[in-house]
Amino acid sequence: MNNVKKHAARVRHFGKILSLGLIVSLCGSTGAFAEIGVTGNKIVIGGVMDLEGRSRGLGQGMRDGIMAALKGQQVKGRRIEYVTLNDSYNPTKTVAATQELVERGIFAMLGNVGTPTAKVSLPVLADSGVPAVGFFTGAGLLRPGKGDIVNYRASYVQETAAVISAALESGLTVGEICAYVQNDAYGMAGIAGVKAALSSAGGSQELVGKLDEIMALGGDNPFRNNVGPVGVYKRNTFTSREGYNSLKAWEAQTGTNCRLVVTVGAYASIANFIGYAALKGEDWVYSAVSFTGAENLKNALSEFGVDDKIIVTQVVPPLTSNLQIVKDARKALGSRLNYVNLEGYVVGRFILEALKKIPGKEITRSSLLATISGNKFNIGGLVLDYSNDNQGSDLVIETYLENDRFNIVGNGDMARLFR
Repeated sequence: MNNVKKHAARVRHFGKILSLGLIVSLCGSTGAFAEIGVTGNKIVIGGVMDLEGRSRGLGQGMRDGIMAALKGQQVKGRRIEYVTLNDSYNPTKTVAATQELVERGIFAMLGNVGTPTAKVSLPVLADSGVPAVGFFTGAGLLRPGKGDIVNYRASYVQETAAVISAALESGLTVGEICAYVQNDAYGMAGIAGVKAALSSAGGSQELVGKLDEIMALGGDNPFRNNVGPVGVYKRNTFTSREGYNSLKAWEAQTGTNCRLVVTVGAYASIANFIGYAALKGEDWVYSAVSFTGAENLKNALSEFGVDDKIIVTQVVPPLTSNLQIVKDARKALGSRLNYVNLEGYVVGRFILEALKKIPGKEITRSSLLATISGNKFNIGGLVLDYSNDNQGSDLVIETYLENDRFNIVGNGDMARLFR
């Protein structure tokens, strides 16, 4: 072998030794076979939500609550780094943001906001083996859903069923219940809840069939108005007239008034609809699911002079609760505390608790999921039970707007609203 070939061989041999040393060094600093998103000193968790669009109050609230819960906390000597990207509640942007975070190497996705956005992000996460934890949506597509999904909150079916059951107990008939929803998977999740509640209350086959017909329509923004007791609007728009006219057409067709209008949408769009109906002189009572955002909705309604006959279901304890988790959130968030960032705070505390309960020092996605599945967690007095499914809480409370604040519905309050 000549000198040139001998030199090249020595270089290749040295390179192999250097590469092997680098691998050993990395394994020694982060643990052999270290999980994506986990290093010797941090755990990187991602979140995709509306931070700049028309529903930014929800995304900012979830982000702020989660960050307040994670601030200054460590798990097995590692700090938590929470990286968030904006999607403006636009599914196309959601896909790009989700892929970016996956490529960055996140350990898990936490607190994403929205149903149509979850619909497109979950397949990306499933294909990449990234757990989806504590998303801000009660849609059925996450129960159980494709991939590794862990839900905190009650479903939209449970939320809508709770308010409809209370309304029926207050004297309404099934024919007096209508709905105004976002024309996508989020809105249809709400219609599924309306259908379930009306079916169990003895709704007519014709009425239930109309709801089935509405839900069966496919495609992007299909024409769902003037089919049944439902009005719809296109996501990220404020146009209310077509949905309102749909409800009026149903009233004319059936000879029955819509005394309760169950709304499932974003706060700005729902406020515009309620303001438009008020301008038309309607005396309807409205309900909204937790995703709408009580404080955001109240502020938006104030522009239309509407300050009563609004019911909002919530999936977290009352803001005045003496549970330790709420006390901790009040201390962390101060005067900013509301139902949205409280949910973010709960979700943040939950993932911390789950990570801490992983046996040993190594943190992997599979060990996180194994720690959660089949177990219960007491998060500052709020019990989350994963014994039977991937949803920790069934909590639903009803609040109503009065005197510029949302109050817990008590005995007689629901009946008084419908007088």
